[in-house]
Formats: sequence, C-alpha cells, structure tokens
Amino acid sequence: MAMIKFKLAIVLSLCLIVDLARATDVKYCDKNADYDVKVHGVDISPYPVARGREATFSISATTDKAISGGKLVIDVSYFGWHIHSETHDLCDETSCPVSTGDFVVAHSQVLPGFTPPGTYSLKMKMYDATKKQELTCITFDFSIGFASSVADS
Repeated sequence: MAMIKFKLAIVLSLCLIVDLARATDVKYCDKNADYDVKVHGVDISPYPVARGREATFSISATTDKAISGGKLVIDVSYFGWHIHSETHDLCDETSCPVSTGDFVVAHSQVLPGFTPPGTYSLKMKMYDATKKQELTCITFDFSIGFASSVADS
C-alpha cells in the first residue's frame, strides 16, 4: 500500500511539473510568407502566467542566415483590444551575432499585479539590424491565471 501511495505521489508531482512550463501553438502572421527565421515553438514558464511574478517566454527558432542584430516588436491584445506594445534589442534577448542554425530568444518580465486574468494574444515581429527586413512574425495565445502575489507582498 505504501508503494502505491508513493507511485501516485510521483505521478501527481510529474503532472504538476509538466503544467508549470507549457509549449504553446504558434502561427505565422502571414502563412504564405517565406521568413528567414522559422519558429519551432514557444515555451512559457510558469503556465499559466501569474500576475505580479516573473514569467519567461522562450522562443525556439532556426535561421539559414547569420543575424548580426535586430529588434523584437511585441504587441499584446486582450479580447481583441490592443493593450500593450514594447520593443527590445534582439541581442538583449539572445546571444549575438546569431549563427546559422538553431537559437532561442528568451524574455522574462513581471506582469503587474492588477493585470486581469484571462487569455491574451501576443504578436512578435523580428527585424534585422536595419529594421528594413522582417525576419519573422508570429502570434500565439497565453493565459494569465487568477493567482496574484499582490496579496503575498
């Protein structure tokens, strides 16, 4: 009986760990475009994102061309309403120059404790250093949970 409880505890623990980081479905903004950067997926940790706590978005991608630098332009929508925009230097989010092959763009951010829970849509465009060429454009949804650390502070 003790062995059954132990195995059950391990299975439940693994289920909790798997839900802490989640790969989400990614769509290209233009499904007919031939982007220089191909995105394989997005891992979000923790998932769902907790208000008032750090969340990390890790984007796995590959490129056939070396990238010396660039910009990430991020737009966030909530129930179809555009609510937030930000721009980041690509080299702050990954190691530059980016060599041909696989690479990861990772961004961590703390969302305010007053952020409403629900499903959000994020659009990310990646531009080269001159911001003349769009290297990729993706969209994906993510959830912000009801938990908040505001009460914990």
